[in-house]
Amino acid sequence: GRESGTIGVVLTGWTLSMVAGVSLSAVLADLVHWRAVFAAVALLATLALGGLSASSLPDVRKTGPAPSPFEAFGIPGIVPLLVACGAFMTAFYGVYGYLGDHLHSGLGQAVSANGLAALAYGAGFGTAALFDGIIDRLGAKRVMPFAYLLVAMVYVAVAATSDSYGLTLATVAAWGLANHFGLNVLVMRLSALDPSRRGTIMGLNSAVTYLAVFVGTTGFGPLYSGFGFATCAMVAAVLMLVAASAAAWRTR
Repeated sequence: GRESGTIGVVLTGWTLSMVAGVSLSAVLADLVHWRAVFAAVALLATLALGGLSASSLPDVRKTGPAPSPFEAFGIPGIVPLLVACGAFMTAFYGVYGYLGDHLHSGLGQAVSANGLAALAYGAGFGTAALFDGIIDRLGAKRVMPFAYLLVAMVYVAVAATSDSYGLTLATVAAWGLANHFGLNVLVMRLSALDPSRRGTIMGLNSAVTYLAVFVGTTGFGPLYSGFGFATCAMVAAVLMLVAASAAAWRTR
């Protein structure tokens, strides 16, 4: 009954570490040496290993052979959710991948502005964790289409404010907040499809996500070069309509 809040804490830690990691690694490389970044990562990994080793959380092992990822495609409801995942992640990486260049080349901001944008996104993403209880009360299946429609509206706002640095930072923060809900409900619904094959299902989710990294950054490149950042945001809004439609798909 507290799945959303629990997943929200994990997702917030992941996003804040992404924001802090990118910023602090650049500072550490400048002040010490680029190898110091890898030394810091090794230290943090050792601390994480120690923490997991000391944890008393149960580890349930599955008996028998591991299921094939292709077999998981037969689980009712997984294909629409993977389509939603692909559209959601392609939209995100397609826009986020060119946000920094837009701030620097399009708006004439210093390179450090990229760090502030990442901070704004992380702040919005982390703040959303305070409202994750709403998802538990209403249900992830009911919330998911509306969460993706909210993200689509944010992309439209990003396109409309792309000529202003201050307004862009504000919409990026709203983007992080909306994406938190979108990612939370996606993970919840995927992991609930078949608990016995949860690892396989989340593996497919990761595969689709990283395929979207390639498709988003590659496909949005010509759009950004030819038509500008606002067009990228509008295309992302259309992709989010696809994601919302897939999320609302009723499987027999």
